[in-house]
Amino acid sequence: MTLCSKFIIWVLALIVSVSCSRIHQISLADEEKAILEIHHALRDYHFEKDSIKFANQLADHFISVNHGNISTPSREELISRYNSYFSSVEFEQWDDFTEPVIRFADDASMAYSVVDKIVVVTYPDDGGKTIRATTHFAWTAIYRKYEGEWKIDCVTSTNKPETSSPTDN
Repeated sequence: MTLCSKFIIWVLALIVSVSCSRIHQISLADEEKAILEIHHALRDYHFEKDSIKFANQLADHFISVNHGNISTPSREELISRYNSYFSSVEFEQWDDFTEPVIRFADDASMAYSVVDKIVVVTYPDDGGKTIRATTHFAWTAIYRKYEGEWKIDCVTSTNKPETSSPTDN
């Protein structure tokens, strides 16, 4: 093999190597945008009371850590739980208190968001009087890519004690 042939093979190998690495380059800005789209869609699903779309954002093996309990509810259990919750309250507010913090694994196959949110709902008490409740939630959502699509794998949630008061209605 001549020196010229070796040089051409080396150049071709370099070109292939560079082009392959560009295929796998990940834009963290684009990935963050995709996660924020899910985050904002969850708000819409609360106001639209759409438990199916809400549950579809969660991974098949979703883990919930809440009120000192760890659970792995099925898709049907999630839909039923959120349908019951969504039907029992009217949302006045489900808004970020601060912007979510989003961080990525080095290979961008996983990410997490830290959320600080104020939720205000109204609901009827046992006597039919409308109660207005405000809760300050904080949670961490762990996202994982499944076949190129972000899903929420786990949520660990906590909240400050809520304040409730009867409304004038």
